[in-house]
Amino acid sequence: MEENLNPNNEQENQEESSHDTITKVTGMYKDWFLDYASYVILERAVPAIEDGFKPVQRRIMHALKELDDGRYNKVANVVGHTMQYHPHGDASIADAMVQIGQKDLLIDTQGNWGNILTGDGAAASRYIEARLSKFALEVIYSPKITEWQLSYDGRKKEPINLPVKFPLLLAQGAEGIAVGLSTKIMPHNFVELIDASIKHLKGKNFTIYPDFPTAGIMDVSNYNDGNRGGKIRVRAKISQYDKNTLVITQIPYGTNTSSLIDSILKANEKGKIKIKRIEDNTAAEVEILVHLPSGISPDKTIDALYAFTSCESSISPLACVIEDNKPLFIGVSEMLRRSTDNTVDLLKSELEIQLDELEEQWHFASLERIFIENRIYREIEEEETWEGVLKAIDDGLKPHIKHLKREVTEEDIVRLTEIRIKRISKFDIDKAQQKIEALEADIAQVKHDIEHLIDYAIAYFTKLKKTYGKERGRKTEIRVFDDIEATKVVIRNTKLYVNREEGFIGTSLRRDEYVTDCSDIDDIIVFTKEGKMMVTKVDSKIFIGKNIIHVAVFKKGDKRTIYNMIYKDGRGGASFIKRFFVSGITRDKEYDLAQGKKLSEVLYFTSNPNGEAEIVTVHLRQAGSIKKLKWDIDFADVLIKGRGSKGNIVTKYAVKRIELKEKGVSTLKPRKIWFDETVKRLNVDGRGELLGEFRGEDRLLIINQKGYLKTIVPELSTHFDDDMIVLEKWNRKKPVSAIYYDGDKDRYYVKRFLIENGNKEELFISENSKSQLELVATDWRPVAEVEFVKPRGKDAKPNLTIDLEDFIAIKGIKAQGNQLTTDKVKQINLLDPLPYEEPEETPPEEIEVIDEENVKANGNGENNEDDDKQISMEL
Repeated sequence: MEENLNPNNEQENQEESSHDTITKVTGMYKDWFLDYASYVILERAVPAIEDGFKPVQRRIMHALKELDDGRYNKVANVVGHTMQYHPHGDASIADAMVQIGQKDLLIDTQGNWGNILTGDGAAASRYIEARLSKFALEVIYSPKITEWQLSYDGRKKEPINLPVKFPLLLAQGAEGIAVGLSTKIMPHNFVELIDASIKHLKGKNFTIYPDFPTAGIMDVSNYNDGNRGGKIRVRAKISQYDKNTLVITQIPYGTNTSSLIDSILKANEKGKIKIKRIEDNTAAEVEILVHLPSGISPDKTIDALYAFTSCESSISPLACVIEDNKPLFIGVSEMLRRSTDNTVDLLKSELEIQLDELEEQWHFASLERIFIENRIYREIEEEETWEGVLKAIDDGLKPHIKHLKREVTEEDIVRLTEIRIKRISKFDIDKAQQKIEALEADIAQVKHDIEHLIDYAIAYFTKLKKTYGKERGRKTEIRVFDDIEATKVVIRNTKLYVNREEGFIGTSLRRDEYVTDCSDIDDIIVFTKEGKMMVTKVDSKIFIGKNIIHVAVFKKGDKRTIYNMIYKDGRGGASFIKRFFVSGITRDKEYDLAQGKKLSEVLYFTSNPNGEAEIVTVHLRQAGSIKKLKWDIDFADVLIKGRGSKGNIVTKYAVKRIELKEKGVSTLKPRKIWFDETVKRLNVDGRGELLGEFRGEDRLLIINQKGYLKTIVPELSTHFDDDMIVLEKWNRKKPVSAIYYDGDKDRYYVKRFLIENGNKEELFISENSKSQLELVATDWRPVAEVEFVKPRGKDAKPNLTIDLEDFIAIKGIKAQGNQLTTDKVKQINLLDPLPYEEPEETPPEEIEVIDEENVKANGNGENNEDDDKQISMEL
């Protein structure tokens, strides 16, 4: 064997051979990939705009029609029949059929078809059954106007598109992921789609919004007509079941109870929320009970569930459909217009076919009458050839066919020869004429419908709504959502500690001083004795600066927490007093609250959550000829200025100590609070109805339709139920007046009472399940009108007007009250109250208050630091 002396020779040979075997696949890859992408887009993932079906769905509906005999068919049988048209596995067909069946519109189902609420899957296709719904039979099929094509193997005919006379795509929605594009069309409400179609036919504007089978609450502010870039926010419906329990009764679209509960448990494990346990009672309706530990706020927990779990999610719609074998991106409004116009065209085609058929029936009925009435059949008795028979009939008809609308063809004459003798012998001229007249009436009606096609289409949609829309009202509530700040609702899941002397704060300093509970997303504000301030993120251990004097969780934008401070300006410098708030700063930046001189020192510092202004006593050191060594200073006399302001001078002498003499009251004006009906939340931004000005001890009165009332502190995180009928500032001296039906006594009663214990929810009507609240009034002197039922054969009793103040005295909340009347009551109305002049409230003491709304802020959210720019003060 010859030795290879060139070590590179083998490598060169390999390179040459590899070059020889390289095959460029660019063109092949390009063609195959484009073919595949087109196939996925057109044949699998994206629905057609004409009928709203993907190919597999269209083939399922076609197979169901072929098998339809009024009885249920096994789904496995339908799947097998569909495979004649759909060249894919049975699993994909069965899954697509279950999805159609769960939408409860086109398929009448029997058996376990799964549960969209819990996420449970359907039983195997051999166990469940299906047939076409009456709606599908009426709306989807019309063979005479359907265009057909050969199936994939050429053995069968299948529809190119089904003649759907309804905006089905928008009613059912569609989702699909293709190659390079996707589609996500939201389901819409059945009745609202019909109403929108009618508006379009009448030339009116319309707006349609999604409606989900899982119900829930939805914010469509950014829906963008379903186009790309739009967004929908969906929420679960959560309410307070009792003091320590929340109940979820509706879930967001795209979730189920299993995934929702998992997200809540994960948020609990991460410490975002705090719950005791979850109880899932979901069956036909959703019911998830969330049990809370004692001391946990239900309102904040509701917001936390929206912020940290799947109880709120965002959906980005993308309306993509197939038109003329090409993807088309259009909004849902345009989709509805095209669907409605297509429905009109289909109805016109059906009418035209119906007209042709009626005219054919009229033509032959007229020929038949002429043929029998004039005994033309006798003229063929002597004819010996078929041609002679046809000619004899043709000649016999000619004198009588002038009124016919078309010529008599050979086919017409052949049909006449096929009339049986029995029919001729029993022919009734009157009945034949009646039949012809009935056909003429039908022809006239169809022609009228074609001439008034829009009115006919409107009547068609109206009939659909009346027949099939009774139980298809809107499920998803449309509401504008309030934005929830995570930092305000997160559970304080860790503890914050401080080492004041060394200047460290953090969650790992367990041996040092405990400050407060906090969360891992909170910001912390820290003040030091040198007059420095910093805001930083919660962490295990952070160095701030030695001699920390105050640590707290920082609330961004807080203008009601006022810091009162007295500091010494450098070594031997004068002492100054200042008041300020901190609303917005740069995180981890050190701010100097003094004037920047070395050895400056904070002599007195307090943080006041409601702008309290205390009185302090200043003690000076004995030095020289100082006469006054002690005096009081009231912080209420100091204006609130910017954080960087110098402040007012206290003394130029050395201060020995400063002592608190008297705690202060708030110097901020009472806070104005509004209720925004749109989002059903309180706010201080002026949105909605003004409820009043609230001090620290003021409360809100809430009364609901079930007869319960309570008073609460007006926190902005409070949630309000839909059955609330009274929301106002609580006046302890003002009575509540109520008229209610007592289920025990079967009578109406009137009562007036004062709320003595506002800290708990109380029922002020009887506990019988038949009892119900008719009206409630919080006016000083309310007036009601009673309408009575008219007795048979008698005149109606005149309406009774009642001054409730005179009718009954003020009693306890548990009192039954006085009986309203023994007569049968038809209706009770609340009239305008009688005039009453409310006593003026005198403030507890005359103090100087500061209007927080007139604070002048600079660009970064802080007060202007110019000493001359002061916050306005009012008496």
